[in-house]
Amino acid sequence: MQQIVIEPLSRAAFAPFGQVIDTAEASHYPINGGMTERFHDLARVELGGVHARPLISIFRGRPYVLPLVLKLVERHPLGSQAFFPLAPHPWLSIVAPDDHGVPGMPRAFLIPAGTGVNIAMNTWHGVLTPLEQECEFLVVDRGGDGNNLEEHLFAEPFLVVAG
Repeated sequence: MQQIVIEPLSRAAFAPFGQVIDTAEASHYPINGGMTERFHDLARVELGGVHARPLISIFRGRPYVLPLVLKLVERHPLGSQAFFPLAPHPWLSIVAPDDHGVPGMPRAFLIPAGTGVNIAMNTWHGVLTPLEQECEFLVVDRGGDGNNLEEHLFAEPFLVVAG
């Protein structure tokens, strides 16, 4: 079984797959009479297809234990999908480039507590993968007409291991 070593998250490394959502280096300014700092435009919400509309949901994910076997990835051809944890725990984002309609070699990123990611439209990615304990995530993605889910089962699974 081919191994995927978990990488630390960086904006540059994640850029081919979407955006990192955190306040580091973000454009910001005071609002509400100076009592609130707005960190502005942290991710690009992408909506395609007929009658597209943004959805805001909360997902509650059970934790995975490392090493984990990666058998499946999915993508959403009609919209981006942003995940932001609502608890201070690290989690994994597994993504893969597109290789002529199928996923290429996956990469796994360790997402630190308090950081989210926005996975770009039509980007292959693994399922929600909390690590230490059950965790809720604020999720922004697409609703509307059309099929916005494509799944791919790997002929040979990968083993995701700590770096």
